[in-house]
Amino acid sequence: MSPEAWLPQPTLCLTGLSLLLSLAPTGLGMEVMAPTTINALNGTSVKLSCTFNSCYKVENKQFSLNWTYQECKNCSEELFLQFRMKIMNKQLDRFGNRVEFTGNPTKYDVSFTLNNVQLEDEGTYNCYVLNPPDRQRGHASISLKVLTEEPPKRDSTVAVIVGASVGGFLAVVILVLMVVKCVRRKKQQRLNTDDQKTEEEGKTDGEGNPDEGTK
Repeated sequence: MSPEAWLPQPTLCLTGLSLLLSLAPTGLGMEVMAPTTINALNGTSVKLSCTFNSCYKVENKQFSLNWTYQECKNCSEELFLQFRMKIMNKQLDRFGNRVEFTGNPTKYDVSFTLNNVQLEDEGTYNCYVLNPPDRQRGHASISLKVLTEEPPKRDSTVAVIVGASVGGFLAVVILVLMVVKCVRRKKQQRLNTDDQKTEEEGKTDGEGNPDEGTK
């Protein structure tokens, strides 16, 4: 396990659910995605990942990004990273020059890396994105936890089993949907064929075919 960052175990379990939800139609608004919690070891570097979806291509003249930091839930937000035509690092005393933008807005990635993580870096990091013509600004937040020692390695067997189970479930769901669709299509084709035969038989009888009783 990398000493730089650890995502909590439930995140792995939710991966399959996220994939399943991705099959559903999405709205036209902007969606910003980031891990809810990230753990980092004191003194290491950690990447705070933030990506977004947009219906429109990113134009630097219109695109805007704000990264803010909150020390506590009720604390005011401090702006430390901004994109207005270009990346502008606000150089808060708290972070100094330890903030490095490592994303690429044109690829819908606005992540940054925090170097030499300190205990006082714990808190909530907010990612705000606006990409006109989208009118609604997207938002995601990350809770950063700073660890003083590397956590013990966990047995990944359960995670593998859960991942395999979720993947298998999704495969079954997709297969069932395909089967149902095929069955409905064949049934509809059969009904259309029967209707066509009935219509042709009706036309034949109307053309004056003799009855058995008049022979």
